[in-house]
Amino acid sequence: MSDSPKTMDDIVALCRRRGFIFQSSEIYGGINGFWDYGPLGTALKRNLKNAWWSDVVERELLGPDGEPIDIVGVDCTIIMNPKTWVASGHAGGFNDPMVDCRESKQRYRADHLVVLGRMAGDARLWAFVEGDDDARTRATKALCKYERIDAPGADHVLRPFTAISADERARCLGPAASEPGSLTEPRQFNLMFKTHCGALQDDDSMAYLRPETAQGIFANFWNVVDTSRVKIPFGIAQVGKAFRNEVTPRNFTFRSREFEQMEIEFFIHPSTAVEWYRWWRDWRFGWWQSIGLTSANLQLREHDRDELAHYAKNGAGTSDIEYRFPFTSPGYGELEGVAHRADFDLTQHANHCGKGEKMRYFDQARNERYFPHVVEPSAGADRGALALLCEAYTPDPSRPSGVVMRFHPRMAPIKAAVYPLTAKDGQPEIAERLYRELRRKHTIEFDEKQSIGKRYARMDEAGTPYCFTIDGETASTGSVTVRHRDTLQQERVAIDQVPTWLDERLGTA
Repeated sequence: MSDSPKTMDDIVALCRRRGFIFQSSEIYGGINGFWDYGPLGTALKRNLKNAWWSDVVERELLGPDGEPIDIVGVDCTIIMNPKTWVASGHAGGFNDPMVDCRESKQRYRADHLVVLGRMAGDARLWAFVEGDDDARTRATKALCKYERIDAPGADHVLRPFTAISADERARCLGPAASEPGSLTEPRQFNLMFKTHCGALQDDDSMAYLRPETAQGIFANFWNVVDTSRVKIPFGIAQVGKAFRNEVTPRNFTFRSREFEQMEIEFFIHPSTAVEWYRWWRDWRFGWWQSIGLTSANLQLREHDRDELAHYAKNGAGTSDIEYRFPFTSPGYGELEGVAHRADFDLTQHANHCGKGEKMRYFDQARNERYFPHVVEPSAGADRGALALLCEAYTPDPSRPSGVVMRFHPRMAPIKAAVYPLTAKDGQPEIAERLYRELRRKHTIEFDEKQSIGKRYARMDEAGTPYCFTIDGETASTGSVTVRHRDTLQQERVAIDQVPTWLDERLGTA
């Protein structure tokens, strides 16, 4: 195996070539911030969501007290009554600072722009998007060429675009501009997509595509309590689409305008907030490791006080589970947030719907009425799939494909391949019978064309952990050859034992 570094260009190229991820409406030139999943990508993302749902909702999960946790599911609509977003604060406060470039007509998040140059005097300044190493390199080269120097000196500083003055903006070149002064003053931009419901398109019919899945859970809290045998502590889980009109979608699927969330709202008594927050934080961190993200690329970061969202200012804590993506390295990017939201959301909805104190939860065990507090583990399915792709991608010049995707077997889009070594001696017929038996339970590949080496290479790029080959010995010994993706080791297994052998290694026995 090679120690060659992973690059996003290589990973994106493999995703396109092997059918993991495509640019949305690519035949028409695409649309920025939107991505389609191909056959392998769809299977990978589905495996991730299924694993999350299975482990969170369906399987027994023991809490910090050793008792089973009760979590139920909902599936809420993408479009909700607009009052929902007034109560949640999104209608009035879900904004990003936006900057337009008059010359290039491009738009940027003001808080993503960094300015390089001498702030004193009338020297020219260069802006680039933070985290874009290529853009930073171009800005540095342009500065050196303009000032006729070999490298920036001590008086050349980096400063956030939002921190520079109007005079300094007038001296600044935008990332895609050729003349200074083209960047506008930052202005607020609401991230929610607007739409209309009904035949008339006016203010009365205006609605929004949801920017998060959480509010559907909060709005249905009382329905779930009234119709289900749940009591505090319990959780409500949901997997679904959300939409944010990002000013500058970037880094492949990491920051896009349409994405999928996997969220839990776990309702608790206020006095137990610290205990439950810490438990969810640690369990969620361990879960990502269990599906193949290594501790070396994964970190748990507690938020500083000045980072906390408004709903978490008085909470037990907020932390991010972060992954080291190639585009963030050596830093990290958020994969999942775990936050104690206190009782902000339920209180807001109770007050805005006009029922107020009447909607307090009655806790029979405590003989007490209160608005439950909430611990929210909120994960991105698209970011999770991207992290799995980045983690699995392994350059390996010794293989014909030059790369192998080392997915955890549970996440692998194709669990195994069944190949006849040749198209004679009854091998295709035996292989097809085995393929059909395995396919009853798993996603299996069957292929009898091209050389066995080329077929193995395709499975390496798809991340298939096992290949079963029917060869010249199968008819006489009743066994097949198993090729292991990661080690390239081969062993023989009795053909009638293959289903059990595979189940045991996939954890589905």
